[in-house]
Amino acid sequence: MAPMGIRLSPLGMAVFCLLGLGVLYHLYSGFLAGRFALFVLSEPAPDAPRGSVDLRELLAVSVLAAARGGEEVKRVREGNVLNAKAKGKTREGAEEQLTSGDLLSNRRMFYLLKSAFPAVQINSEERVDTADQETVSWDRSIPEEIKQKIQPKEVPAESVTVWIDPLDATQEYTEDLRQYVTTMVCVAVNGKPVIGVIHKPFSAYTAWAMVDGGSNVKARSSYNEKTPTIIVSRSHAGKVEQVARQTFGNKTVIIPAGGAGYKVLALLDVAEKNQEKADVYIHVTYIKKWDICAGNAVLRAVGGYMTTLSGEEISYTGSDGNEGGLIASINMNHKALIEKLPDLEKTSHK
Repeated sequence: MAPMGIRLSPLGMAVFCLLGLGVLYHLYSGFLAGRFALFVLSEPAPDAPRGSVDLRELLAVSVLAAARGGEEVKRVREGNVLNAKAKGKTREGAEEQLTSGDLLSNRRMFYLLKSAFPAVQINSEERVDTADQETVSWDRSIPEEIKQKIQPKEVPAESVTVWIDPLDATQEYTEDLRQYVTTMVCVAVNGKPVIGVIHKPFSAYTAWAMVDGGSNVKARSSYNEKTPTIIVSRSHAGKVEQVARQTFGNKTVIIPAGGAGYKVLALLDVAEKNQEKADVYIHVTYIKKWDICAGNAVLRAVGGYMTTLSGEEISYTGSDGNEGGLIASINMNHKALIEKLPDLEKTSHK
């Protein structure tokens, strides 16, 4: 008798293979589709080098982020739901305030910037709570004013650091001194500030600038170099006044004000009714870089200067603090100002 065995017909083999393929398709189609979608979404624009960012796009989203943060700042203040509390003390012993406005503005600004440019390092004044992540997106639209003034410019993503100040002048914010309050974004490339955005939430005014690009602000037509008007922090007015009047005479005007962003705007030609005017901005103690980076970029873009009190450039990499105080001016002899005020540099280390 011939040995017994099992023989599959060609039709049976075909059916078996089709069933196997069906199972495999069911198991892996979702996975492959997901991977393909991720590939498409993460793929850079065809004309953009891999691992790079366009500074014009980064300027546009920075302007939007400052405005979105400002909406939260304004809403919290007008609703009088600040929930203010002390988050620590400054080196001078003053309490630093933290409000709901700080936190909500920070969340909106950080996640908008991070979703638009995930490869870029972002430093913010307030801690980012990943458990409270907000889903935001940017439609990649660029305002016409920025399109007209700024050309695309690609830089390596690893060279970029973004500094966020979600609510500048928090102390004044709690006192309802609204004119001093700003939200700010700065972009530094290799430590140099190149993009600055300063937004005033309660008047909806925004100043922006890009070094070697363009801006929507400019310097004023004249400044007083012989007896300058000097704008300073409210808590530093006494320290600066004594030295400044010894140097420039008793007619020197000292303006105490809140907020680093507000003080930089005082040096510029700003169409704001609640904006004071000054010739020089001086800060005599330690200050955080997110307070000053945006203003530094704006001043650089329109021909101004912001340095330490000893004349050194401020690098926006590494630590988040600037130890040497600062002096800012525009259309003045900046070096001569520093040489005239040596005693202020000494106070910055006290």
